[in-house]
Amino acid sequence: MRPKILLVNPPIHDFTAYDYWLKPYGLLRVAGHLRQRADLPLFDYLDRLHPAMTADSPSLRTDRWGRGAFRAEELPIPTPLDNIPRIYRRFGLPRPLFREFLRRRAPFDAVLIQTVMTYWYPGVREALADIRAVAPHARIALGGVYATLCPEHARSLGADLIVAGLDLHPLWDFLEIPDAASPPDQLPFWDGYPQLETGVVKLTEGCPFRCTYCSVPQVYPRFSGDLERGLAEYDHLCRLGVRHIAFYDDALLFRAEQLFLPFLEAVTERQTGVFLHTPNALNARFISPEVARQMVRAGFRTFYLGFESRVDRWQKQTGGKVYPAELENAVRHLLDAGADPGEITAYLLLGHPHAAAQDVETSMHFAHSLGIRVMLSEFSPIPGTPDGESCRQWIDLDEPLWHNKTAFPLIFLGAEKVKRLKDLGLQLNRSLPKPSV
Repeated sequence: MRPKILLVNPPIHDFTAYDYWLKPYGLLRVAGHLRQRADLPLFDYLDRLHPAMTADSPSLRTDRWGRGAFRAEELPIPTPLDNIPRIYRRFGLPRPLFREFLRRRAPFDAVLIQTVMTYWYPGVREALADIRAVAPHARIALGGVYATLCPEHARSLGADLIVAGLDLHPLWDFLEIPDAASPPDQLPFWDGYPQLETGVVKLTEGCPFRCTYCSVPQVYPRFSGDLERGLAEYDHLCRLGVRHIAFYDDALLFRAEQLFLPFLEAVTERQTGVFLHTPNALNARFISPEVARQMVRAGFRTFYLGFESRVDRWQKQTGGKVYPAELENAVRHLLDAGADPGEITAYLLLGHPHAAAQDVETSMHFAHSLGIRVMLSEFSPIPGTPDGESCRQWIDLDEPLWHNKTAFPLIFLGAEKVKRLKDLGLQLNRSLPKPSV
C-alpha cells in the first residue's frame, strides 16, 4: 500500500505580502520524485484559485499577468516587532479550511512542509500545530530556505526532520523511500492543483556572483543549469493549461549562449502563447540586443532588473553586480526589441546598512530617467551574509522575525525617511505612461 504524504505550503504572517507568481517550487520539485511512489494530497494556503478562495473573497482580483492580493486578516504584532508602526497580517486561506482538510484526508504517514522567508516561520508553526492536533502520528519534515538558513531555529518548531540544504538523502531515508531520487529529473508536482494558471520554471540554480547582501550562495553553493529539464518543465506547465510562467532563477542570463538562448529558440518554435515573467532580478549586464529580441519573441512581458544603486563605489563594495551604463544599455535593448517600458522595473534596495553611500534617492531618479518603473526592494538582514551580519549591532539576528524586510528599514532609516522614499517612488512611477494593454 502506497504511503500518504501530505504537502503543505503554509500561510504567511507578515506586514505585507503580494502574489508575484508565488508558488512552492522547491516543495513541488521534491514531490515530483514521489508521485509514482505515494499519494500526495496538497494544501497550498497561498493558492488564490482555490475554490474556497473564489467563493470566500469575490473582491480579490488577478491582474492581466497573473498577479494579485492574498486574502488577509489582521494579527497581533509579535513581541519582537511590536514597536513597528505597521499592521501585521495573516495572508492565505482560512485556518478552519485547513483543519477541515486535515480531518477529511487524515491519516497521513508523513507531512512535507516548507517556507521561503526566514521570518515567515510563524505560519509554519501554525500549520504544524494543526497537523499535530488532527494527525498526531504523522511524521513531519520541514525544508526550504528558512530551514537551510536557520536550521537550529527551525528545529525548535517541533518537526521530526529538518532538511537543510540540497541533499535530500536524509529525506528519502526518513520517508523510507530509498530510490526516490531515481530517475533524477522528475517534473514538479503541479498536477496537485485543482486549477492552475501560473507556474514556475528554473533553468539554473545558484549564482556566480557573491553580492554581500544575498543568501543565494548559502542555499545553492554552486551555479549549474539544465536546458532539457527547463524545457520539460515548461512543456509540462503548458500541457496543464497555465497562462503565465515565472522564472525563479537567480542568474537566468548567465552563460546565455549555452542555456537561455537555446531555451528561448525552442519556446519560440512551440508558439504556445504563454506569457513569461522575471520576478527575480535579471542581471542587466547580460541583456544584449539578441537576448532582448529573443525574450520578447518568446513571450516575456515583465522585466525586473536588479540595480540597487548608481554609485560605482557602493556597487564594487557589495559585489559589482551592475553599473549605471549597463542598466542604461539593457533598457535601450529591451525597448528596441519591443518591450513595454511600463513593464520594465528596476529594483533598488531600501534600508541597506550602507544606505548613505548607496544614495537611494539619486539612484531612483537615474532609473526613472530611463523611462522605466522603480521598485524599492526592502533590505532583509540575512544571517551568514556579510551585510546581514553587520546588522547585529541593531537587531538580534538569531531571531528570524528581525530579518523582516519591512521592519529593518524602519529601524535603520526611520519611518519618516522610509515614507519619503516610498512616496518618491510612487510619484516617479505615476509620471510615466501607463503600460500598454
